[in-house]
Amino acid sequence: MKKILALICALCMIFALAACAKTDAPDNSTDPAPADAATNTDSTATTEDNQAEAAKGDFSANVNVDRATDYAKETLVRPVTGIGRGISTDVKADKEYTIVCMTKNSTNPYMVGMWDGAKQAGTDMNVKVVIAAPAVDDSIEEQVSIMETYIAQGVDGFVIHPSDSNGIQPGVDMANEAGIPVVAIGTASNTGCFLRTGVDYYETGYATMKALCEKAGGKGGVIILEGPAGAQNAQERLQGAKDALEEFPDMTLLASQVANFKRAEAITVMENLLQGAGVKETLKVVYGANDEMALGAIQVLKASDVSGVLVGGADGNKDASTAIKNGELALTYNTDPFGSTYLGIAYIVQYLNDGTLPEEYFIPFPSTRDNPFITSENIDEYISSEAWFDNE
Repeated sequence: MKKILALICALCMIFALAACAKTDAPDNSTDPAPADAATNTDSTATTEDNQAEAAKGDFSANVNVDRATDYAKETLVRPVTGIGRGISTDVKADKEYTIVCMTKNSTNPYMVGMWDGAKQAGTDMNVKVVIAAPAVDDSIEEQVSIMETYIAQGVDGFVIHPSDSNGIQPGVDMANEAGIPVVAIGTASNTGCFLRTGVDYYETGYATMKALCEKAGGKGGVIILEGPAGAQNAQERLQGAKDALEEFPDMTLLASQVANFKRAEAITVMENLLQGAGVKETLKVVYGANDEMALGAIQVLKASDVSGVLVGGADGNKDASTAIKNGELALTYNTDPFGSTYLGIAYIVQYLNDGTLPEEYFIPFPSTRDNPFITSENIDEYISSEAWFDNE
């Protein structure tokens, strides 16, 4: 009897252990599965939400960056070919669209170049283009008001060159709420733009200063003429120029002053700076952060009978091209407002047609792949085939 009872107890223990093993195994093997499934579902939902927001024209999640990637600069395939007035595209509007090109003023040659590029884009892509600018030069309040007016009219897109990144934000926010894509040329709002194009400002400042210092033999004094204090394009160019200057220990920064991208202000600033002790004797390089300021510097240097100074700028406008041909301007960086605006409209039309989004938020144009420097060696070719200004 004792043997039988012992056998029964042993069997009970075996069955109990087997039951425990059977219960524990599924718990350990299936716990990760629901967790993975939940993660995948959340990821899919997030992607779908982002795509849905983009489909509605809400790009509020896009955050501005101050540097373009190497891929965007060198490799990314754009929906256009050529630069300046030689630019073209196969993009065509599927239906009638109205796109507003808004600049910060109507007097700067760069802004006029933007308007011309927008008009050509309208012709080539079969879209209606509206040109706008504030009555008071560079008024950010008027720029926001202009956007509000056209948003109420139900336009399909904006290409803008705002006076200020912070100040334009309310206008971009309203466009996002209305489902209207906004392309920024150069200066962008802090958030919410569909695309930023135009040049990489840091790159223009860095490359231009480096080229000027190399031409000067790496020795001598330097003056920088800055754009508006606090403006994104001005600050990025200034930082690039100063970073390049640090690579030349025998170059000395004599002065860096604001001239607000205006020729007249640059003249006043240069006249004052040349009065400084030893400036005329040591000055070898003047970097104007745009052509208008560079041209103002040239005028003062000539009037003051100061020679042997290399002057560089940015934009490649008509007067700068003449100065290069005359041997007065050493070089300028082609910023091509004509082509930048044209490219921006091509991206908007693609998006309006079928929802195609740009591969990256910041796609610089022109970039290093476009050989942007204009010098005495290529000025004739530039004027004849690539210039963004009207040659007539």
